Amino acid sequence: MSELMTLAELGGPPAAIGGAVYARKAHPAVYWSTVGLASSVARLMASYSSTMDACGLTIAPSRLRALAVRATTRREVRPVPPRRGLIRPTSTGLRIRLRLVPGQEPADVAASCERLRHAWGVHAVHVRGIKPGVVELRLVGFDVLRQVKMPRRAERELLAVPVALREDASVFVRDYRAVPHELVLGATLSGKSMFLRNLMAELAAQPVALVGIDCKRGVELAPFAPRLSALATDSGEAAELLPVLVKEMEDRYDLIKARQDIAAGTPDEEITSDVWGLPDEERPVPIVLFVDEVAELFLVTSRKDEERRDEMVTQLIRLAQLGRAAGIYLEICGQRFGAELGKGATMLRAQLTGRVCHRVNDEASAKMALGDIAPEAVGVAATIPAERPGLAVSGDTSGGWGRMRTPYLSLADAAAICRENAALVPEVAALKPFRPIVSAPLDVIPTPVTKPRPATG
Repeated sequence: MSELMTLAELGGPPAAIGGAVYARKAHPAVYWSTVGLASSVARLMASYSSTMDACGLTIAPSRLRALAVRATTRREVRPVPPRRGLIRPTSTGLRIRLRLVPGQEPADVAASCERLRHAWGVHAVHVRGIKPGVVELRLVGFDVLRQVKMPRRAERELLAVPVALREDASVFVRDYRAVPHELVLGATLSGKSMFLRNLMAELAAQPVALVGIDCKRGVELAPFAPRLSALATDSGEAAELLPVLVKEMEDRYDLIKARQDIAAGTPDEEITSDVWGLPDEERPVPIVLFVDEVAELFLVTSRKDEERRDEMVTQLIRLAQLGRAAGIYLEICGQRFGAELGKGATMLRAQLTGRVCHRVNDEASAKMALGDIAPEAVGVAATIPAERPGLAVSGDTSGGWGRMRTPYLSLADAAAICRENAALVPEVAALKPFRPIVSAPLDVIPTPVTKPRPATG
């Protein structure tokens, strides 16, 4: 009996170590909460001053401080690191605010992120400016993009919805009021459709008119038909739908002019206000236009189709230039989007403020999405691995960029959300002729094609 107890006691620590190793690999969030958090906090507090000194983030103390230290403690005067605030643990890491010493800027701390990561034993360190002289260090304890789990209390507002998780564990919010138009690029199986699926599911619960153009016969957007106000499934239908949207935009400008007593002959480009300045009872419903595989609108098979193509591209450009003030927003998706598509492609891309680049097949495609706004992000986008669908680089014309990943959402679940919110489809008279016909869902599950047929006598 005593021998068994001795073996159990000896086997305890190895079992605990083995369990910690397994949890770190299979359940990183559990490992961080139980082991990683305490370990990283201990490392940080024990080595803060020496780490900052090794990273070159300290300065020599003032003469008055040096004299005071020598007079009171008689110990060696050490360089002064940035003043550290309270350590705030989170479910994914730590957050610390630092007050920079005179002469420092946030870029100095950002340049040492890799050193800080190794010194404190965390997965990544990110720096964010709070106010002049104060930065926030976001320490991420594990790879949050490996198994994406969105926060339960992600904030949602009208036209501002959470759709992905950033690598610093913050939420990527698609805010149409701040970034009205966006370009989403990605190769086949890169996760572009998953991004679109999450975005559609989030917007389905809001009082917004959703319009789709899917020239792949509607295979991507047709499952969301119960919530769509209009749907075009080929270039011919798109050529009929786009002029209607342009006319709707012009009518909204007339509404703004009438409300604000602007002269009837004032050009649209000179109007600086928008529909959000109108009273709630007069404000038209916002419209979000989704264009899947935008290249299909540019491609033509004969010369007689070129005129129709040019008209559609011109209408898209007009919507991108003037649609924001009228409450019309664009979400343009495709595999490539460059000048080789034809006339107007570059001009349209220049109007798309937001950029999301998933895995692409070549570096040139990454440059199409990010080269003109964040050249340093092109290399990161070009090296996204194929085994991580949904991983992308997001940026905008302000120059900021970062990696993110969309959580998995099945097509059936997204379609169910759209069916549940079918009653929220707003009344837009101009779009009624393009409202998709929704058939009743099948009660019987179709027989899979892989099932062998019964033998016939």
